[in-house]
Amino acid sequence: MPDLLRKPVGTTGKVHDITTTSAKGPLSPDWGYVGFGLYHLKAGENAAEATGDREVILVLVEGKANITAAGEDFGEMGDRMNVFERTPPHCLYVPNDQDWSATATTDCVLAVCTAPGKGNHKAQRLGPDGITLTERGKGTNTRYINNIAMEDRDVCDSLLVTEVFTPDGHWSSYPSHRHDEDDFPNMTYLEETYYHRINPAKGFGIQRVYAEDGTLDETMAVSDGDVVLVPRGHHPCGAPYGFEMYYLNVMAGPLRKWRFKADPAVEWIMERDA
Repeated sequence: MPDLLRKPVGTTGKVHDITTTSAKGPLSPDWGYVGFGLYHLKAGENAAEATGDREVILVLVEGKANITAAGEDFGEMGDRMNVFERTPPHCLYVPNDQDWSATATTDCVLAVCTAPGKGNHKAQRLGPDGITLTERGKGTNTRYINNIAMEDRDVCDSLLVTEVFTPDGHWSSYPSHRHDEDDFPNMTYLEETYYHRINPAKGFGIQRVYAEDGTLDETMAVSDGDVVLVPRGHHPCGAPYGFEMYYLNVMAGPLRKWRFKADPAVEWIMERDA
């Protein structure tokens, strides 16, 4: 199995626990910013964590939960029972040096997106208010975006988080692009994780992570619930005909800006479709 493809470790409880330590591997030796956790909770079950030196965005991918964070009760959050409804997600920002707790009121899937925190933002709801499903791309490169916390929302110190819905037979994170150099404003260094869901769940998607010089080139079949790490390079993904793809992106690096460069082989497509 490629080092960059991480399978869930079970079906209940914390099924993903990707940290800056566990993410390191032969293909991702310098990983140091992005963390990603995922809980599958039954109604009545609880998850709780201290943030430590990390800031956190909790995303109710599916289902509902009562959530407290940073000493505040945010009540019941969540109303999307199936992620492929494409409705805006309920999300909560929790700063570093705090804690949070979630008690499921229905079966739920809770994502925990983390990155270095600096204490510059308070705990607050980030959605569904303020999140609008938007169309991006043309033809079979059309996909639909729920921007949760991109740089136009000054709500985080490090995190950039978004959801993407890719119709069957379409491509996404394409034309191929990379953000693996700390060279603002030309490019920003951002690690990235993709949490994938597939509809129907027995299907699959495809993701390639590659460098232009060939020093990295991994093509993976992703199943429902898999996570792909992108330490560097280009990272397009595709949904085969008959299977819809969702992914939750988490990005972070030295600067909370998203600047990228297209693969020269496909840059003409980006220019044509602009």
